Amino acid sequence: MAFKIIIPIWIVLTALSVNGDEWPQFRGPTGQGHSSESHLPLEWNEERNVIWKIPVPGEGWSSPVVSGGRIWLTAALLDKDGASLRAIAFAFKSGREIVNTEIFRLDDAQLLNLKNSHASPTPIVNGDHVYVHFGSTGTAALTTDGKIIWTIRFPYISQHGNGGSPVLYENLLIVNCDGFDKAFVVAVDKNTGKVRWKTARPKPFSQAYSTPLLIRAGKQDQLISVGAFRTIAYEPMSGDEIWRVAYPDGFSNVPSPVYGQGLAYILTGFQQPSLIAVRVDGKGDVTQTHIKWKHQRSVSLTPSPLLVGNELYLVSDIGIVSCLNATTGESHWQQRVMGNYSASPVYADGRIYILSESGVTTVIAAGKEFRVLAENIIDGWTLASMAVSEGSILIRSQYHLYRISR
Repeated sequence: MAFKIIIPIWIVLTALSVNGDEWPQFRGPTGQGHSSESHLPLEWNEERNVIWKIPVPGEGWSSPVVSGGRIWLTAALLDKDGASLRAIAFAFKSGREIVNTEIFRLDDAQLLNLKNSHASPTPIVNGDHVYVHFGSTGTAALTTDGKIIWTIRFPYISQHGNGGSPVLYENLLIVNCDGFDKAFVVAVDKNTGKVRWKTARPKPFSQAYSTPLLIRAGKQDQLISVGAFRTIAYEPMSGDEIWRVAYPDGFSNVPSPVYGQGLAYILTGFQQPSLIAVRVDGKGDVTQTHIKWKHQRSVSLTPSPLLVGNELYLVSDIGIVSCLNATTGESHWQQRVMGNYSASPVYADGRIYILSESGVTTVIAAGKEFRVLAENIIDGWTLASMAVSEGSILIRSQYHLYRISR
């Protein structure tokens, strides 16, 4: 006798919808907070749609990255002698810890800023290599089974600790090093750790904590690197300057830039914060010639912007969400959501996910009208940005890592 196995249609649809996109670096595959995943969860809490919740050893605000069936984080494990700076990997399916490797040690584990950590930059996974960065404490490459390949250190003085994450370009790992004693951008060979180029920032110096963005503009690749008082676009293979734009009152920059419509969208930092839209086809100093528009109302100091089509979204640190016309800077809407914000927003499945510092994710519809779809809460403080992969949302709280899925 033949038996039929009847599978519920929702299981079939979910299986077909999970396309397995990875999230290998800060802000995802493009570095701009976008995922092509579909059928993601809209609602969750501690009892609903949580596949697993696991403790994360140590402290840190690096965002989770996903590649090869593993989730990677960095963390600082405090002890009586200082702190152990570690790379940690968990199995995507089960949450089981697979790798936990010490990369560096700190003798002095005093935090320079209470909202920062000793493990804030996000790792990058590339094939069977993982790259971790701990600011001026050091940068390293390891294998996906936890063996350290190389380490290197670029000393500089940072007022608030480590922040910006590295990026990969062909065979180069590129890092912003913005201290108030010196400032430079450096590229090392991703296989050996040897310096390939190092370009000093112009004076004056002041701290910055931004992750650079790699773009393709026309026939030219550009590395858009936000720093104190200016943003510079470099030729990523050589470190030569292509163009620069100045903002004399902007420093301590945290948000990463985004790119689209032929424009780079740059948040200028503290003092007199603004958002500037800069055409990327210039050469040399383009401050007077290539700023297409500027916006100065409820500008974010920490979360990065999000570009979806021709709409640009900002989330201010105190919960003002703005939607602007990306071409003109005209405001479509501006609304308040509850809480304070450090994590950068994510676009996936036609929705925008905005994670507050208190564990609340507000889900809104993308578009010219403000519409809240859901508000979801988990326990704990949440400053790291979420990751999206394989039909799941990964959220790191102060003490736990969550995998959330339908």
